[in-house]
Amino acid sequence: MEHLKAFDREVNAFVDYMFGPRDARVRGWFLLDSYLPTFFLTGAYLLCIWLGNKFMKDRPPFSLRAHLIVYNLGITLLSLYMLIELILATWEGGYNLQCQNLHSAGEADIRVAKVLWWYYFSKVIEFMDTIFFVLRKKSSQITFLHVYHHATMFNIWWCVLNWIPCGQSFFGPTLNSFIHVLMYSYYGLSVIPSMRKYLWWKKYLTQAQLIQFVLTIVHTLSAAVKPCGFPFGCLMFQSSYMATLVILFINFYIKTYQKAPSRTAIKETPVTTEVKNGFHKDYFAAANGFLNNKKAQ
Repeated sequence: MEHLKAFDREVNAFVDYMFGPRDARVRGWFLLDSYLPTFFLTGAYLLCIWLGNKFMKDRPPFSLRAHLIVYNLGITLLSLYMLIELILATWEGGYNLQCQNLHSAGEADIRVAKVLWWYYFSKVIEFMDTIFFVLRKKSSQITFLHVYHHATMFNIWWCVLNWIPCGQSFFGPTLNSFIHVLMYSYYGLSVIPSMRKYLWWKKYLTQAQLIQFVLTIVHTLSAAVKPCGFPFGCLMFQSSYMATLVILFINFYIKTYQKAPSRTAIKETPVTTEVKNGFHKDYFAAANGFLNNKKAQ
């Protein structure tokens, strides 16, 4: 135990040396004072994927219909709460949409930080996206992009909460919470056979996701062009992280569209069955961690 405590002190001293003093307003908040819980939870997530696939190799997939309904409903409600609370808190604090610093809004900043803590915590809950894939033997959906996104977001938001827990940090989670309300409600409803005929709006989810991505880039760059006191290095890190996602998205796009179709595929499969609204039918799923459950159920 003493060795673990000593290791914990060394790790936290290192991250403090790298990033500077933490924001005192979030001291003592659950999971934030030490990086080790976030690190170990991420490691456990990756280990569960590896061991889970081995465990399920010679076993039939689980249906998990009831579990998926409850899970998707829970994430939808949590996302709705975060969306509403972020809108109200930033409105109360008079947040500047172009660039907002970390200390000018007083109590509204604390309110934003509390919501962003839930956003950080939601990332560990969303590890279940992948665990459900494993248990349902949807191994093809556990892509590098999917795992990279889930694992890194949880760790990045630990850093965000400790150093930049409000201000300009509000924008991405606000948009993402809105997208998650739509996305998880869709996937929750798609588990129910009688509801599938009403789910005509799937194609718009991909469009909304792309709009979110573009708006986040614009919002980040606007604060870099016209500074307001928000740490410039954090803006550059966010831009760099998004650049890695762009590279992975492009790689996925090339693999999806540039593969030369076989003669049999050309004869048997019309193009419109594979491409809708400019995107392959599996694009949204690979990017966000869920496939349409119509066929699976």
